[in-house]
Amino acid sequence: MLQHMNEINPNDQINMYPPTRFMGSKNKLLSSIWAATEDLHFNSVLDLFSGSGAVGYMYKCHGKAVACNDYMAMAATFSKAMIENNSVRLNEEAINKILSSGDNTDHFVADTFSGLYFSDEDNNLIDNIRHNISMLDDPYEKAIAMTALIRAIMKKRPRGIFTYTGNRYDDGRKDLRKSLEQLFREAAVAVNEAVFDNRKVNLSSWHDSLDLDLPHYDLIYMDPPYYTPKSDNEYVRRYHFVEGLARNWDGVEIQENTKTKKFKSYPTPFSTLSGAEEAFDHLFEKYKSSILVISYSSNSQPDKEQMLRILSKYKNNVRVTPVEHTYSFGTTKNVKRNNVQEYIFVGY
Repeated sequence: MLQHMNEINPNDQINMYPPTRFMGSKNKLLSSIWAATEDLHFNSVLDLFSGSGAVGYMYKCHGKAVACNDYMAMAATFSKAMIENNSVRLNEEAINKILSSGDNTDHFVADTFSGLYFSDEDNNLIDNIRHNISMLDDPYEKAIAMTALIRAIMKKRPRGIFTYTGNRYDDGRKDLRKSLEQLFREAAVAVNEAVFDNRKVNLSSWHDSLDLDLPHYDLIYMDPPYYTPKSDNEYVRRYHFVEGLARNWDGVEIQENTKTKKFKSYPTPFSTLSGAEEAFDHLFEKYKSSILVISYSSNSQPDKEQMLRILSKYKNNVRVTPVEHTYSFGTTKNVKRNNVQEYIFVGY
């Protein structure tokens, strides 16, 4: 049964959001982000770099009107399915229909990515599901089904990324032993269970953050790609296959000379220090009439002092909450951990 805002406990509902291995997800920091802002007066939130959607969903659970924006189509698909959507779910009949076989597929995945990431059987199933999703009329049903497909594919993929081919990073997870159909069914159920009505008008947006044009929101939350000389922040390089899936490879040119058949990463000012500084300055000025909240890692640049300097240009009151956090990457046999402090800047 679909729940309404006055029937839910926010913390219980937050836990209904399906977990993901999406790089940089703030799922483990949600309580800290809420604690850093709950004393402020605001009714609406714009999550400017929504990514996995976890933060936007958390604010939805606390009864705020939420707009989620991201430059990646897959992120916008997540937020359309579970944040903008207040009521639509996929019933079992629809799930069965999406999984039903047919002869009308374009065989794009099977032809383009043969032997790279999945078996021929799985590639054919992906093409079949793609086609059946395109036949759905309801935009929220489409978003739920595509979200379920993306999450199933990421669970079926060792490490959940597409920067390599083959299965050499098989870490023994149970999900890797499940069929893609089973993973899709499980993901569809999980997404369905995350849908609830917070009695607010919520929005999913797919735009570059610097070009976004929306009405006023009381609080702007920013979790941009972190710039650090020690690693790259190219989400598209890691997730090009599922990002291509979310946009049906429309408007992208696959680089046929690459082993992974990736497409060119989207341009972002956050790939250089000077670009990141300029982008922050621009965004802080643009949204200076709102409460500004920024999540940022201690191993990123601009550093803490530079961020405070830029933010203080536009806000008289600025506070910083440090949170101990560990980023992990690698396999279960060889996990590398990066112990950092996550800074939550609040300007008001």
